[in-house]
Amino acid sequence: MSRSAGAAAKLPGSERKKLAVQALAGSEPISELSERLGVSRKFVYVQKDKASDALNHAFCSAVADDEVLFQLPVTRTWLRQVMVGLPLICRSSYRGVVEFMRDLLGVTVSVGSVHEVLHGAAQQAGAINREQDLSGIRVGLHDELFQGATPVLAGVDAQSTYCYLLAAERHRDADTWGVHLLDASRQGLAPDYTIADAGQGLRAGQKAAWGDTPCHGDVFHILHQCEKLANTLGNLARGARTRREKLEAKVGKACSRKRDGSFAAGLKRARQAEVQAHQLARDIRTLTQWLSHDILALAGPVLATRQMLFDFVVDELQRREFLDPRRIRPVRVALQNQRDDLLTFAGVLDAKLAGIAQAAGVPDDLVRAACVLHRKPTTSSAYWQGWGRLRSKLGGQFQAVFAAVAQVMQHTPRSSSLVENLNSRLRNYFTLRRHLGSPYLDLLRFFLNHRRFVRSRRTERQGKSPRELMTGQDHPPWLTLLGLGPLQPQRS
Repeated sequence: MSRSAGAAAKLPGSERKKLAVQALAGSEPISELSERLGVSRKFVYVQKDKASDALNHAFCSAVADDEVLFQLPVTRTWLRQVMVGLPLICRSSYRGVVEFMRDLLGVTVSVGSVHEVLHGAAQQAGAINREQDLSGIRVGLHDELFQGATPVLAGVDAQSTYCYLLAAERHRDADTWGVHLLDASRQGLAPDYTIADAGQGLRAGQKAAWGDTPCHGDVFHILHQCEKLANTLGNLARGARTRREKLEAKVGKACSRKRDGSFAAGLKRARQAEVQAHQLARDIRTLTQWLSHDILALAGPVLATRQMLFDFVVDELQRREFLDPRRIRPVRVALQNQRDDLLTFAGVLDAKLAGIAQAAGVPDDLVRAACVLHRKPTTSSAYWQGWGRLRSKLGGQFQAVFAAVAQVMQHTPRSSSLVENLNSRLRNYFTLRRHLGSPYLDLLRFFLNHRRFVRSRRTERQGKSPRELMTGQDHPPWLTLLGLGPLQPQRS
């Protein structure tokens, strides 16, 4: 008997499933099945019953619509949780909450009652936001969002996505930014550097509040500006082609009717304009791609090389500026003025890669090669050929160096695009309200910081909230933190 019990315990799940199928099929007696596998007949019957129950569950008729599945203890606390959860989780309006409570729960509440509950939650959320220690933030991302004509100042931790600043103001000047950054510094915020676009008020405010804390340039906005220019010139080139084709059609009709070539001069100019427009569009597209894929890409050459290539792109833009000064000049001037700020990340990356080379005792060029290798897709043969060459040169140090390079690249941000991501999430809430007040923004900031990620491309964020990622410590559910009581137990 002990031998049968031991064999049954060691039998893997796939074999148990196969045993259950054979027992259900009846192709072999139960006693022979148990003897062949060294298990008891009782164990075989148990597996057979499990399989039978599973089949019955799969093929049984659906549960009746009026059958009670479970019951909830409805309390005043639970109703307050519903009134707070609907606007934040489901993005419902106040009147939507009133209708839900009336039509689905049979409870009558007023818009004022919903406002009162949410206002109380917002006050609690604001207090929690102001008490949060921000000393763990090393890189801050700053930007200015807009709700209509109202600027909303935003600040996000680059690593954890924790939002430490969300304030609607009348102005976005240096004084306004400086006051909010000083308030954040009282909570321990002292980043190594920040990343922001070229906004003068934003940068002047940080300079006034934090002194010499560096503010790196944001590559997201400048690349978006360059891409917009390239797309516009491409559309203009296609328009020039269309005009030339229409003129050619008119000339063809004129010739068929034996008229003189009155359109010949116009057609010649149209062809010249088309050639010039297409050449300009191709050149600007090429320069934009160099800027995006080589100069401002994270995996790339050393800072000095990037600076040289950057200057080359600016010079090429300036050479073509006379062809369309209204569109090209703003982009060229922006690039020229922001060069050092935009390339600061490359200096940070160079220092980190040099540290890896020194710690591992390997040449700097091999560490740089490991960095550049990340530019190639892992599905390409070029990637694996480079991977093999690098491994043969680094030998036993390869795995450690390659992992360290991937780690520093992951923690070297170049843009404030996380703020744009925050903006896309906030937009669904902003459209529900005509005016943005501080309590409402405090509640939104609290909710986004304490709501756990259901999914993320970065596996370390899945199932974690931004606050948990920033502090490394767990916290109760966000509704509980707001003083709205424990959540209902989850049902399987």
